[in-house]
Amino acid sequence: MEELSQISSRPDFWNDSEKAQGILKEQGALKEILKTWEESRTNLEEARIYLQLAEDDQGEEAFKETESRIASVALALSEIELKEILGGPDDGRNAIVSLHPGAGGTEAQDWADMLLRMYLRWADRKGYKTEILEYQPGEEAGVKSVTLTVEGEYAYGHLKAEAGIHRLVRISPFDANSRRHTSFASVFVYPEIDDTVKVEINESDLRIDTYRASGAGGQHVNKTDSAVRLTHLPTGIVAACQNERSQHKNKAMAMKILRSRLYDLELEKQREKMEIYHKTKKDIAWGSQIRSYVLHPYRMVKDHRTGLEIGNADGVLDGNIERFIQAYLLQAGKN
Repeated sequence: MEELSQISSRPDFWNDSEKAQGILKEQGALKEILKTWEESRTNLEEARIYLQLAEDDQGEEAFKETESRIASVALALSEIELKEILGGPDDGRNAIVSLHPGAGGTEAQDWADMLLRMYLRWADRKGYKTEILEYQPGEEAGVKSVTLTVEGEYAYGHLKAEAGIHRLVRISPFDANSRRHTSFASVFVYPEIDDTVKVEINESDLRIDTYRASGAGGQHVNKTDSAVRLTHLPTGIVAACQNERSQHKNKAMAMKILRSRLYDLELEKQREKMEIYHKTKKDIAWGSQIRSYVLHPYRMVKDHRTGLEIGNADGVLDGNIERFIQAYLLQAGKN
């Protein structure tokens, strides 16, 4: 910490602005950890005092205060442990999230839209900034595909826990006979890379398509062919953007998404760990899901990787997914 402070006080510190911002970010993260340790130490000292009072017959209130202080310390330590786990080279980056419904038409498309709402609500609670870059609405309801960015500290580190197939069981609101349906949707998560990461893309390897934007977006929507779709022919990876007002800006953002996806793929090849990539590329169907959301005949959400179950399915779908994310990351960090 002291060494970082000395570096940041040098006259030439801002000569390299990107490096300087990285150092300040690291310095800020260390300050937060030190602050958490100090607060935890204070809470432990106060817990000892209240425990002594409770043992001296000072009443039930002292026991409650002891429990409260200990719970605060436990929460703080779990957050520190989680930040240690989120120490990968890309965990601190922003995230690019793409949602795609499985087979099943309107029912699956509606499920993908429910997942989109869940992630938007979660990001809002975390104080993260979100922006929908590409949105293809379903014919009757829901979405055919949607891509968004999630901007904030450790956005990718957290959201990488959500990559995979998500399964929904419910009485379909689109079935006139009110039958139970099972739907699937896939979640892809990539780290958003910046100009400091070099990913070479040959123009000859790209197919560029332009089309009219759809969905929310202002007066320019459906007026001009401003939306851009890039297909990387060697890998088959597709990136699209329709959020910007000009074709030029949409192409630039689509290129950024494509670079992030190619970077993610290259990292997996280098590590010889294609497990996550293959897992998210499985058929969006039975047997490959990472999590099940059951709304009928009972209400429960279960993560099949960690075994964590939560009965408040409505709360989970409203964005309360932090326990699932933490359980997965803590388990992955121990393996």
